[in-house]
Amino acid sequence: FGEDMRKQILGLALRYQGEWEKITEGLKRGEKPPCPAIAVPYVTWADAEYPALLRQLRFPPWILFYQGNLALADLPATGIVGSRRACRYGLTMTERCCGALKDEVIVSGLALGIDGAAHRAALRLCRGTIGIAGCGLDRPYPAYNRDLYTELPKANLLLSEYPPQTPPLKHHFPWRNRLIAALSDRIVVMQAGFHSGTMLTVNEAIELNREVWCLPYPAMNKEGEGCNLLISQGAEILMEPSQLTRTPQERRQACKNRVKTMKF
Repeated sequence: FGEDMRKQILGLALRYQGEWEKITEGLKRGEKPPCPAIAVPYVTWADAEYPALLRQLRFPPWILFYQGNLALADLPATGIVGSRRACRYGLTMTERCCGALKDEVIVSGLALGIDGAAHRAALRLCRGTIGIAGCGLDRPYPAYNRDLYTELPKANLLLSEYPPQTPPLKHHFPWRNRLIAALSDRIVVMQAGFHSGTMLTVNEAIELNREVWCLPYPAMNKEGEGCNLLISQGAEILMEPSQLTRTPQERRQACKNRVKTMKF
């Protein structure tokens, strides 16, 4: 596509603050806005370095601004997502799952609760972690996770389709969730209510034919109603973190073995 296309996409992203639909319409109209130099690295849909998994999306981002190691986007990865109001059970199991996935990259959304816990555990225990923001990378949000915006670029990866100075608008976050699903080989839901952004991530994962795993919760537990609903609809039930290290063939055989030993 060439440097002209790359600059056109950047110019439109800056003009429209990364809004996908507005960039798309601008490209259709042939808009070529000014393209000032920016300090943050970026990769566009027209570049060979663009993460291949994101091309599977119905609406792949036109541009990604990043800090850190972009090569992590091409490594085996598990998305770990869940509630911002995380309970102790969800946080503990998030830590344990990251410990079991030491050879993988953990993808999440830099939010409070489960997301932040997953990133912090991955920094200590895993091959790497990718944080996907719903704002410009120079606008750390939420403030509680400001340390992640500082730490991840050192050896891991921060990504956003929103250019510098873009504020964290409410509609950015559900839209951001499609990138978490696309960059992950599977999604693990650690905690979710009926109505949450986590459920949107799961819908996108299903569209992309990704595995969905859910941590089970006691009946009538509001904190995990979404997890239990997904399990009832066919999601894999996460009983122990070691399940995540098995191949699909090994998981099927383990299921057969359990059935053989069941007694009623």
